[in-house]
Amino acid sequence: MISVSTLLCDHAAGGNRLRYDVDTGGADPVSTEPQRKPVVVWNTTNRCNLKCVHCYAGAKSTPEPDELSTAEAKRLLTQLADYGAPVVLFSGGEPLVREDLTELVAHAADSGIRPVLSTNGTLLTAERARELKAAGLAYAGISVDGLADRNDEFRGVDGAFEAAVEGIETCLDVGLKTGLRYTVTGQNVEDLPGVVDLLRDIGLDRFCFYHLAYSGRGADLSDIDLTDDQRRSVVRYICDRTVSAHERGDDMETLLVGNYADAAYLVEYAREEFGEEAAQRVYNRLERNGGDPAGERVAAVDCLGNVHLTQFWRSYSLGNVRDRPFDAIWEDESNPLLSALRDRPATLDGECADCQYKEVCRGGSRLRALASGEGLFSPDPTCYLTDEERARGAPMETPAD
Repeated sequence: MISVSTLLCDHAAGGNRLRYDVDTGGADPVSTEPQRKPVVVWNTTNRCNLKCVHCYAGAKSTPEPDELSTAEAKRLLTQLADYGAPVVLFSGGEPLVREDLTELVAHAADSGIRPVLSTNGTLLTAERARELKAAGLAYAGISVDGLADRNDEFRGVDGAFEAAVEGIETCLDVGLKTGLRYTVTGQNVEDLPGVVDLLRDIGLDRFCFYHLAYSGRGADLSDIDLTDDQRRSVVRYICDRTVSAHERGDDMETLLVGNYADAAYLVEYAREEFGEEAAQRVYNRLERNGGDPAGERVAAVDCLGNVHLTQFWRSYSLGNVRDRPFDAIWEDESNPLLSALRDRPATLDGECADCQYKEVCRGGSRLRALASGEGLFSPDPTCYLTDEERARGAPMETPAD
């Protein structure tokens, strides 16, 4: 994740301690020791009550046979806590279809790992939200992908938009920190400002904007992905809106997810809007963040216990937690793919190898590079930087933060 509000506006938010080795001040400053153990996405089930056309998990209406049991899930959560993973993200499918979700959230919290939730929001009753909050759930990210008609078309179920918005309102009513998850494509990009307006008006203050993942059913949707011009326009809009909000005293938190060309663009934006010193400050923070996190600061475990490089890279498994503990799998650098990913940017090919932003991007998505057919370390086809920007890169001076 790339925190636009922190990088451009010095917004102090809880997740910053996982991203930037810099103290922005405020009630919840970031840590001076950046987190290097991975945030772990656990896809708790492959069952879902919706039929989203872009679902990276390829979720279905029925669970996979032999999904992790409650006892196995608790054992996994204990392993993650003992290893030092800072956060476990309960995802799916739809995690709320698991009857033991509250019990598992409580086990994670009691074990010392921060539990957060990724959900479509349609099953979040007031009772369920209160139970999850009491169990220790720290945050719920709720997916909306357009205004009502567009969202329901994407989600494959009429009424999904209304139910998701009600889920957001329910979480806010019970005092559970909540945010938007919006996957931006060519089909819903026009709805983005309207969704932000609507949800900001009901009190939401955290907005995560995702680029399309070429995984699951999303692998067949590259034709509806944003064009390069649209990507630049969307990121520009998010930057402008964030800066404008903070200038008015509105602590709106905004994040970009899934395309580390955005990191380079934020440096360019800071240079254009605020000058070279601001651009250097943004670059320094992004460099400490380390760029695309696949295989290092993000890990995933699917509903059957297979460990993946990210939640999107489901075609390749590093091992299974039923056979070996998570830490033994994740630390096994005898795996050539794991070792090569951790050696970026040295392994990058093509224009990425010469790009002056490779230290803050690390080549972007290796999964999209594979999908392009050009090879694992070829350029991410969704990079939208110009040749001039790739050559310019970091500012020349390095003032202290």
